[in-house]
Formats: sequence, structure tokens, C-alpha cells
Amino acid sequence: MSPVPPAASILASLGQATFAWDLATDAIAWSDNAATVFADIPAPALASGAELAKLIEPQRSVRSDALGQSAPVRSGEGVPYRIEYGVRAITSAPVIWIEETGCWFAGADGRPSRVQGVVRINNERHARDEQLLKLSRHDPLTGELNRTHLIASLAETIEECARFRTSCAFMLIGIDHLARVNDAFGFDVADAVIAEVAKRIRARLRSGDMLGRFSGNKFGLILRNCTVDDTNVAAERFLAAVRDEVVPTKSGPVSVTASIGAVTLPRHARSAEEAVNRAQETLDAAKSRRAGSFALWKPNVERDAQRRVNIRVTDEIVTALNERRIVIGFEPVVDARLRQPAFYECLVRMEQDDGRALLAPDIVPVAERLGLIRLVDHRVLELAIAELASAPGVQLSLNISPDTTMDPDWWATIESLMRAHPGVGERLIVEITETVAIQDIDDVRGFVTRLKNFGSRIAIDDFGAGYTSFRNLRKLGVDIVKIDGAFVQNIVRSADDRAFVQTLIDLARRLEIKTVAEWVQDEEAAVMLREWGCDFIQGRLIGLASPDRPWNTPAEKAVPAAG
Repeated sequence: MSPVPPAASILASLGQATFAWDLATDAIAWSDNAATVFADIPAPALASGAELAKLIEPQRSVRSDALGQSAPVRSGEGVPYRIEYGVRAITSAPVIWIEETGCWFAGADGRPSRVQGVVRINNERHARDEQLLKLSRHDPLTGELNRTHLIASLAETIEECARFRTSCAFMLIGIDHLARVNDAFGFDVADAVIAEVAKRIRARLRSGDMLGRFSGNKFGLILRNCTVDDTNVAAERFLAAVRDEVVPTKSGPVSVTASIGAVTLPRHARSAEEAVNRAQETLDAAKSRRAGSFALWKPNVERDAQRRVNIRVTDEIVTALNERRIVIGFEPVVDARLRQPAFYECLVRMEQDDGRALLAPDIVPVAERLGLIRLVDHRVLELAIAELASAPGVQLSLNISPDTTMDPDWWATIESLMRAHPGVGERLIVEITETVAIQDIDDVRGFVTRLKNFGSRIAIDDFGAGYTSFRNLRKLGVDIVKIDGAFVQNIVRSADDRAFVQTLIDLARRLEIKTVAEWVQDEEAAVMLREWGCDFIQGRLIGLASPDRPWNTPAEKAVPAAG
């Protein structure tokens, strides 16, 4: 067996050194290999605690502070400690990170009198900790601040501007149509585009400005000491940086543009949340106007008033739902020849405290805009199924919004109601708008199939307002086409509308799809529609929606067919 090498040799091989520190004299005695650990640091700088402290950063007192953190012990017993610090002889030299592990021993008075321990180089661990800290603060793809720290910096900047009465700006820069790049080339190419855009923006920042990745395709930018004119100039600089040169990627060059929304701080936003919301609002406005453009937030009395109305109406709709004041009116759809009711369209109404009712045109657009339409559609479905269950001879149709067609909760509700009320599915017609039908044919076809499994029929509402082809109608398995009333109401006076409506009716009949003409105003129009082969009509001539159940109306009150 080979002899065990001396302890000093083992420590040297591990990049470690030992020391003994006499606190009374402040002298430090080191093992012979101390120079290996403290490279490029002269021996006199290590000879005493005071001299060594001059080299330590970030906190010079870290060694002496470690000796006061524990309660005094009996003489002769050691108190362990562990600290980390950096040392360098001159500021231009790289920092050597040291891990020091030792024990201090108390004198007769119970206070530290001597210290002994081991030091070792710990540059790798410190670098790893620094990297982890950086990753916690920065976006891994671009290296810029992540959203959390960007927003924190924004809040600090707003407070600073308010305190010192300066002006700055917050921008949201959105890469236009990044989803197209994803679809065309893949996510790795899209990531390359994001990283390059960040690089170009970074290259055009002033000292003190801050850039962060706000979300997938958006960057947040804090511009300090920035007036409105400065903001306009800076925005054009950033837009040009993105659009003027193609982005080279492994799949070839990609041409991209960016749009910018900005807000002046603290004049038009006094919190980070408000700044983000207003920058996002103006970014959306810029994108809707033209890709690759810039918008700066400005006060708008009408917009602010509309928001107050939105808040009030949201509360009213939710309250009405909770209080069961969302009800339905029934509008008759009659056979064009016999004028006998074929089915009734359920139109939503909201009863108010004063006894009046808000009608569908007042409720639906607002509910869709405010994200409440799914709740309204759920309630209308419940009411319609209840009516079908209580009146076996009645057929009803109901409209559902685009969002509801893919709402799993709506499906769960209708499946539950169908099981609870067997047979009602065959008397239910579900109307979807033409714009929904053309968004995703495959998704809508799945929607139609599920409804038809209940025995229900599908109607396309407002047909003619969009661009659905009759080929798609056949593919979807649509049962009924409701011709947009905007074309029907003027057929008596407009040759163009007459030609359009007559063509739709003829094509639908060839595909064996029933037709409903909406907004029929007068008898002359009704006669035309009947002669063209339209199956059903509805509108003012027949009767508008009523909260009363029309199937209780005596038959003699039905409007007779002319001729």
C-alpha cells in the first residue's frame, strides 16, 4: 500500500488551502499552497484580516461578520461557519470567487479569539448561480428581460418619473403575422425571427432604455427621458430596423414587419397595469389600421364613455341572468304558400326593472363584445328546450354565437337536456351565422353532425352577407338557408336584389335545401318570394317577436295568403 500523501499535498491537488487567523494580532498564517488559490494576489495582501478585507467584494466585512452570528461558547469549543466572497488585487483583474469554511474559537471572555479553516476556489458554482439568476430575470430566447422583471422595471420607472417630474414612454412592439411564419417554416424559424428582431431593437436603444420580451411575439420597451416627439422618432427608427432588411434563417430569408403601440408616462398612465393596457390598446389599433404602423395613446372621451357603458351593461346582463330576467320572444316563420306557422324563432330579451324589455339587437352585440354571449346562449337554450318539452306540437329555432359553437359547456348542457327530454331534438333548429360556417369547415361540420345525431336541423342565418359557397352548404349538410333580410327588404324596388334573391332560392332548391326569406315587409314581396319557390317567410308582414306563446293564438288570427 502506497503511503498517504501529506494533507497539504491533498489540499493543493483540490485547489484548496488552510489558514489560521489570530484575532488578537489580526495575523493570518497560510499553508504553502495559498498562492495556488489566490492567484496573482501578493502574499502581503493575505497576511492579515484587515489587508485581506481590502480585496473582498461585494461586502468587505463578510469574514468578520461571520464571527458574530452565533452565541459565545465555552473556551476551546469551535463554532462552524461558511461564507462566500470574491477577491481581486486590482479592479481590472477578474474576480476570484472563494468559498471559506471554518470554525472560530472563543477566548476566556467568550468572544472569538482565533479562527482556522479552509478556502477553495468556487468560480464554477458562482458562475452557475449567476446564470440561474440571469435566467430567472431574462427571456432564454432573446436574453432580454422577461415579462415579470419588465413590468417591475416599468413600475419603478413610473414612480421615478412622477417623483422627478420627467417624462418617459412605454412601447409594445408586436411582430406582424408571426403565426404565418410558424405555419410556413416552423417554430424554429419563428424563434430565429424573434431573436433577430430583439437584436435589431437592442442595437437602436439609448443608454438607460430597457427592453424585455412581453409575450410570444411582443416586446416591451421603456424609453427614459422621452417626450412625445422623441417617441414618434424612436418608433419610426424601430419600425425601419425591422422592415428594411430581411431576416436570414436556415430556411431562407424571411421578410417581417412590426407594429407599435405606445403611451406617455406618467401623463397618460400612472401604474404599470394602466401603461400595459393602454399600450396594448394602441398596438391593436395600429395593427387594425395597417400592419407595420405606429399609434400613440390619446385620451378619447367617447371611448371612455363607452367603457363606462360596457361596465354598466355587463353588470346588468349578469344580474339579469342571475335574476332570471333573460327571456325569449317568439317570432313566427310561416309557410310561404299556406301562411301557416312552420316554426318560431327564439329571440332573446332582457326584462328591465321599469317593465320595459331590451330586444336582441340591444343585447347580443354588447354581450358578444363583452364576452358574455356564452352565458346568454346557455340561458336561451334552457328556455327553448323547456318550451319544446311543454308543447309537443311546436318547433323552435335558436341562434347561437360563433364562440358557443365550440363551447364544451354548451354541448354538455344540450346533451343533458336531450337525455332529460327525449324527442325534443327533432323539433329544434339551430341557426349559425354564415361567417361561422366559413371560418373552419371541418370544425363546423363536426358541430353539425353532433346536432343531427339529436335529430335537430341546421340553418344558416343571414345567408348572402358572407362568402359561403353552395358547395360548402352541401358539405355541411345544412337543412335551411335564411336569406339575409338586407337583400329581401328591397326586392320590390331593386332589380339587383331581386336577381340575387331569386338566384339563391333557385340554387338552394336544386340542392334540396329549404329557404327562409327574412325581413319580409309587404304583401307584394311575399307574393314574389312564393312565386320564386321560397319555402318560408318571416318579418313585419307576418308578425314580429312576442313574449306571448303564439301557439296559443287562435288559428283565425294567422295572416291569410293573398290570391
